[in-house]
Amino acid sequence: MPNQLEDKKKILSRVRRIKGQAQAIENALEDNVECTSILQQICSIRGAINGLMNEMLEIHLKDTLVSGETTEHQRLDELADIAKILKSYLK
Repeated sequence: MPNQLEDKKKILSRVRRIKGQAQAIENALEDNVECTSILQQICSIRGAINGLMNEMLEIHLKDTLVSGETTEHQRLDELADIAKILKSYLK
């Protein structure tokens, strides 16, 4: 969870936009919109999710590894956890 209120607001704003994009896809499917338009909306959501992942990762690294009060061992453990998450995300 982001430690800074400003970071939390940015993340929540991104999530709400993604939620709106997903709703738009649902509406398009219900309204029988052509497939190419729906595919374009899916591409937009994918880009938005990637942006969310990038921003959340940056905030987490800043909060945990840079400005957090952790030991070297804790930072190494956290880095290993992040590496696992990134491997899963990039599959």
